[in-house]
Amino acid sequence: QVQLVESGGGLVEAGGSLRLSCAASGSVSRINDMGWYRQAPGNERELVADITSGGSTNYADSVKGRFTISRDNAKNTVNLQMNNLKPEDTAVYYCAAKDRWRLRYNYWGQGTQVTVSS
Repeated sequence: QVQLVESGGGLVEAGGSLRLSCAASGSVSRINDMGWYRQAPGNERELVADITSGGSTNYADSVKGRFTISRDNAKNTVNLQMNNLKPEDTAVYYCAAKDRWRLRYNYWGQGTQVTVSS
């Protein structure tokens, strides 16, 4: 099993920045891709960005050019730098990881709230 613990959420004004961090522990050798999802009230959980163990990245169109995902394989961490935040970025952000042999993410953190005020 793999455990994921997020940190770094909070309240920020529109145009501001936040950095989310996620630390993986446990059977981390099972993990390949890691990423960040978010879920706003009344909405489905959506992918924000993800990154392979080799460093290839993928972003939702709504965050391209504003968010940057990075990963430290030696420390088993993944970060999300969020710049130029907008009120519509308000959501609970979840760290995710998946076993190498899976198509879908199967490990989830507890979530961290990000609130952007206008």
